[in-house]
Amino acid sequence: MTALLEIVEHSMSSPIYELLKRPDELFVVEHAHLQPRFVEDSVRFSLKGALDRHPALADSDFLFARQANLETIHRHDVVAERSGTVGELRAELAGETSRSHTELRDWLTA
Repeated sequence: MTALLEIVEHSMSSPIYELLKRPDELFVVEHAHLQPRFVEDSVRFSLKGALDRHPALADSDFLFARQANLETIHRHDVVAERSGTVGELRAELAGETSRSHTELRDWLTA
């Protein structure tokens, strides 16, 4: 499993599988109930996982995480995303309030 895929999968409520037999679905549902996460939580966990896994990233590097949950019990889907420079994200995880929030287009043109 690639490093990024592993980070994303660990940020979810449960492991992800392409195709399951009915008994295996029970495992996934029970596991998801043991550590429920909203889509926003998964985005935060994936960014934190990337920062923890790659401590050598420079403060000026850029990270972007986006997740879309296709809802089956609601009439709407849910999307969450967060991005910023590594320095901004590290400061945020340390509890600091960021004065700026770098968008992808700003980072690309800098």
